[in-house]
Amino acid sequence: MVQLDNSKIVILGTGGTIAGTAAQAGDNIGYRAAQVGVDQLIRSVASLSLVLGEGNLVTEQVAQVDSKDMGFAVWRELALRCAHWLADTTVKGIVITHGTDTLEETAWFLQSVLQPRKPVVLTCAMRPATALAPDGPQNILDAVTVALDPLATGVVAVCAGVVHNARDVQKDHPYRLDAFSSGGAGPMGFVEENAVRWVKFEEKTTYPSVDRSFFAIESIVDSMPWPRVEIVMNYAGASGAMVDMLVRDGVQGLVAAGTGNGSLHQDLEAALIRAQVACVKVVRATRCAQGRVLSHSGDRIADSHGLSPVKARVTLILELLGAHATGLV
Repeated sequence: MVQLDNSKIVILGTGGTIAGTAAQAGDNIGYRAAQVGVDQLIRSVASLSLVLGEGNLVTEQVAQVDSKDMGFAVWRELALRCAHWLADTTVKGIVITHGTDTLEETAWFLQSVLQPRKPVVLTCAMRPATALAPDGPQNILDAVTVALDPLATGVVAVCAGVVHNARDVQKDHPYRLDAFSSGGAGPMGFVEENAVRWVKFEEKTTYPSVDRSFFAIESIVDSMPWPRVEIVMNYAGASGAMVDMLVRDGVQGLVAAGTGNGSLHQDLEAALIRAQVACVKVVRATRCAQGRVLSHSGDRIADSHGLSPVKARVTLILELLGAHATGLV
């Protein structure tokens, strides 16, 4: 663990492409993710001391995984470590190095369970650490810049100089360096020459205390088996066969990624309604990259309140965990 002291920035490593290595420096596809430790990553950021100024740095390796393989065990440990450091009065903010594939899900999970006043900044890379021109060092520098900014709060993602909030961020490109967007909501801000230019802010009036968040993590996330929630998609010729099979297999929640305004093939919708009758929690989202499902009084399946299918799944998992913890199911 690397440690300097005073008002601290904590960098938590979880693996991903940002920590990846390739046999050849020009190979930005055929690499192995999660090979380089967070301490080594930080040493590659030459200007970090200039951004930190008199501030201090702590690094901790929480996990070392390709984010396509992200799972509940890592989420639980990451949430616990975040809660630990957020409760430290000398910590200004947290930066998490993460893979790009599931970054948006981890961001929404952490925002949902922590709801922190302090900034928790996820960052990433589209090229491995061994690339001819790796993007990881600049992204780390930008993430630390955001974590130090006095206006930063809550869980955000920083990639290619753009700041996204946890609710809206989504990976929308499989290769380019600027791989994330916030859809129609737009970004929160931009990092420009070691300074943040904010263009919008989130509401800051509903954040619970860190102590309460830590209790929630320990009493719900850490002590209960995680419920099984799956995503099914609407498409031409969709049927209810997959839904019926999942219900028989004991699924506890389903998110339907509908077409357009959450529309569902009649056979798929009928199967989802049968699932609800069988006490499976069902939520309807849209597979569209922008916009949200607009509900009306005749809907038989609840909408996702603007969340994408993957984030609606995170919320449904947490709702079911909470219901188990309170004895409601």
